[in-house]
Amino acid sequence: MTLRLYDARRGGLFPFEPIGGRDRVGLYVCGVTPYDTGHLGHAFTYVGFDVLHRYLEYLGHDVRYVQNLTDVDDDMLRKARETGEDYLALGNRWVTTFLDEMAALNWLPPDHYPRATQHIPQMLSLIEKLVANGLAYAAEGNVYFSISADPRYGELSKLPRDEMLPLANERGNVPDMPGKRDPLDFVLWQRSLADEPSWESPWGPGRPGWHIECSAMSMAYLGTQFEIHGGGADLLFPHHESERAQSEGATGDRPFVGWWTHAGMLGYDGDKMSKSLGNLVLVNDLLRTYSGDAIRHYLVSQHYRAEVHFSDGDLDESADATARLSQARVRADELASADVAFDEDGDLPEIVREHRERFLAAMDDDLDTPRAISELEALATLALDSDDAALAAQAGGMMLELGGRILGLRLASVPAAQGVGAA
Repeated sequence: MTLRLYDARRGGLFPFEPIGGRDRVGLYVCGVTPYDTGHLGHAFTYVGFDVLHRYLEYLGHDVRYVQNLTDVDDDMLRKARETGEDYLALGNRWVTTFLDEMAALNWLPPDHYPRATQHIPQMLSLIEKLVANGLAYAAEGNVYFSISADPRYGELSKLPRDEMLPLANERGNVPDMPGKRDPLDFVLWQRSLADEPSWESPWGPGRPGWHIECSAMSMAYLGTQFEIHGGGADLLFPHHESERAQSEGATGDRPFVGWWTHAGMLGYDGDKMSKSLGNLVLVNDLLRTYSGDAIRHYLVSQHYRAEVHFSDGDLDESADATARLSQARVRADELASADVAFDEDGDLPEIVREHRERFLAAMDDDLDTPRAISELEALATLALDSDDAALAAQAGGMMLELGGRILGLRLASVPAAQGVGAA
């Protein structure tokens, strides 16, 4: 089979191949805005794209993975104002927490982790191109993208106009900013308030809008066209819709992105998990009770595009499952050390090969990790219960290969007991 991934713009699953047949695959995922603690919903998104990163590399692709850091925007500056802390110091503190949590979940760090504040010149260059191309206009020290100038605006989100404005307003749009021709026109550059950071620009001192940050940073590392752009489902509109419009409008290159891919939302107590609702399940809190493997197993037991509702019972089941997988790894290690015939590159027993093929077929089907995990657990059963020592060793080795390299489970040879909190 061939890997087939969901693309929101085309609205379906499509066989994955690099743009123009090139060797390198560009993967850009919208990162955190570090103004407060992260939560399990963030981890669901970033573990999901970590699995994609791992699987692309397993398939032999040379992946350049970029995840940005939004270290200047309205939320950052509001929180800094509330706490009396420098906005960069605030961001650095929460970034450290986020990275520690993701390390506990065995996340492969991106190749590049750019900060918005370090890419202001690239943002200004893009805005100048949009103005020159007649897609943006300056007004009262601000610069706006004119959505009426782009007839394709909406092709990514598929939203009708009457649904766009309320959703955009909910997600950061200010419809009555000075000089706007259309309340849905989005800001590319804005005047800074007296207590906000500012940079010089052709339109006066100010700071960038949210959407232009990701266009500039992705292009800086991946070029004007790349393969996969990811993020949470709540970024589809207006963030990714606006990114597509301004990126293609500035460069003329289409498509900007081959696959727009979104992780589902993680819910708790009947609502989407979010800072604004205060219904957060924090990774740091969970790590006091569960191993990093147990949390990661819980996350990859859900399809990355699914709407998931968290329950402690499901996490307990994942803790039990990872303990069993780790026990299977222990037995496979013991058999290998006892000189049981085991050639990882040789002929596999038919039953082991079948489980491997079904695992990879599941991954090729838009990263169907729940189905893949069932094959992993079948391999663990063979490793633990088979009376054929060679078969048990082969099954355990394959379980470790697939579960470790692709799903990112550590499967420590000495499993951490539930309650220890060590990965």
